[in-house]
Amino acid sequence: MSAVKRVNVEISVVLGRAEMPIRQLLKMGRGAVIDLEARHEDECLVYANGELIARGDIMMIGDKIGISITRMTSSFEL
Repeated sequence: MSAVKRVNVEISVVLGRAEMPIRQLLKMGRGAVIDLEARHEDECLVYANGELIARGDIMMIGDKIGISITRMTSSFEL
């Protein structure tokens, strides 16, 4: 079991997506805001090492943002 505890897993959460020309991205500086194609009631996607593993809802916990997992995703589901 100790070998499993040493395995690193990169977790990513996608709240929304946006498309823009690279020239616009290069012009952005610190504090720039990118509008996402998402609403506050939309699900977010949770990835582990680049693989979709779950879906969830965004929640505020004090002054921090958290994710409440609503559904685990099988490797057969897209």
